[in-house]
Amino acid sequence: MLVEIGMLIVGLFILIVGGDLLVRGASSIALRSHISPLVVGLTIVAFGTSAPELLISIKAALDGSPDMTMGNVVGSNICNLGLVLGITAIIGPIKVQADSIKIDWPVTMGSSLLLYFVVKEDVAMIKTYEGIIFLILLIGYTVFIIRKSRRETKAKMGLEEADVDVPAPSRSLWKDIFRIALGCLGLYFGAEWFVGGAKSMATSLGVSERVIGITVLALGTSLPELVTAIVASVKKETDLALGNLMGSNIFNILSILGITSIIQDIHVSKQIIHHDMVAMLIVTLILLPMMLYKRSVGRISGAILLVLYVVYTYTVII
Repeated sequence: MLVEIGMLIVGLFILIVGGDLLVRGASSIALRSHISPLVVGLTIVAFGTSAPELLISIKAALDGSPDMTMGNVVGSNICNLGLVLGITAIIGPIKVQADSIKIDWPVTMGSSLLLYFVVKEDVAMIKTYEGIIFLILLIGYTVFIIRKSRRETKAKMGLEEADVDVPAPSRSLWKDIFRIALGCLGLYFGAEWFVGGAKSMATSLGVSERVIGITVLALGTSLPELVTAIVASVKKETDLALGNLMGSNIFNILSILGITSIIQDIHVSKQIIHHDMVAMLIVTLILLPMMLYKRSVGRISGAILLVLYVVYTYTVII
């Protein structure tokens, strides 16, 4: 068991480092090519930070472990809104931006419902053409967000740029290329070790790959978001936390499952459809009244979300 745990920890570390190197290298090249930091932040950075989850999902699907693929995505979405948002709100109330109510939540709920009805009506499978539809929807959503952000930024600052967290460009093109290559290698080998350790752990513990995907993989890939959210909450800089978490959920469904299903049809077990996806829909639905009440997700709401996550995880494990 120690070997499997070691593979998980090392694999996750290499995945995170690989994703960071990929983001820095690609962002630097894009900025040097005079692409707006706003566009870089909403495309390259967003994609790069989800690259570990994407590689894990593709690796699991190709290895014949679709429950790990679906468990990773669905479990991560529940973890984002239950564990991460819950802990963040308990540390300090989170202000709800107007866009979170008007745009982020409807798209998050719509993406979740789309996934549910696709697998429920289509013999429990996400096929290639459905993955293409997911990606088209993601591109449309991203273009909409970029245009909206540009308009708002111009109105506020008279500039095209926005205050987004984008790594500064380096002075050397070859350094950027080296970062991208090293990042891709890190993502590949990190996914190999992380998924391999998870499958070995499932065998050793005698539990299903679905359980490992929803608990170990989902929690592991959500750790960066958890750490970032906790630090932001302690610094009382949580204004964008809610939108970022819902954006991550949208990206998980439309991008990760979209790309993975284009490479390999994803079979979905009945347990994931009738238990885990329903839990994801419930947590997302419950979030709306919390957001509308006083336009703030407070400590009581955070405690409710955290309890729901703990109860859900308990029902998965037993």
